[in-house]
Amino acid sequence: MQKLIPEYQISLKGVEQLYRSAEAEDKKVIAGMVSDCEYVIEWLSSGRRPGNKRGIERRAGYEREILLEPILMQNFTCHFNAVPSEGLTEDQRFQLEYVLGLLSRREKECYMLANGEGFSHVAIADMLQISAGSVSEYIQRAQKKISSVIDEYRSLI
Repeated sequence: MQKLIPEYQISLKGVEQLYRSAEAEDKKVIAGMVSDCEYVIEWLSSGRRPGNKRGIERRAGYEREILLEPILMQNFTCHFNAVPSEGLTEDQRFQLEYVLGLLSRREKECYMLANGEGFSHVAIADMLQISAGSVSEYIQRAQKKISSVIDEYRSLI
């Protein structure tokens, strides 16, 4: 890709010269060419899409980390559905019950339906007769509470 940057810079200079000598009706099309060349040069030199303020590696902690393992969460919710859960130790079950006990009723419902049962936010919103934005808000609040408990637990160890 590094070999392409000089070629695009040469093309950009040629298009800019063409823009200066073009008539008014052609300048619109040529201006688009100039911006396209600048866009490609920035993308090739930075390695990420221009205009993005934050790459995936710079996401906030709650956006990139899974607080509870989905398999354990699904095993835990099976307990409430009267299906025997396997692979979950008594200690893990106690920890999950403790953490989920800190959540409000609505946060717990949304969090368990999303992470334990695997429902989408829209499906949860339909089930609970609330908006999908509210579901997202409840889940984010639950994740913040869970992450604070996990951080406290890690600091004690």
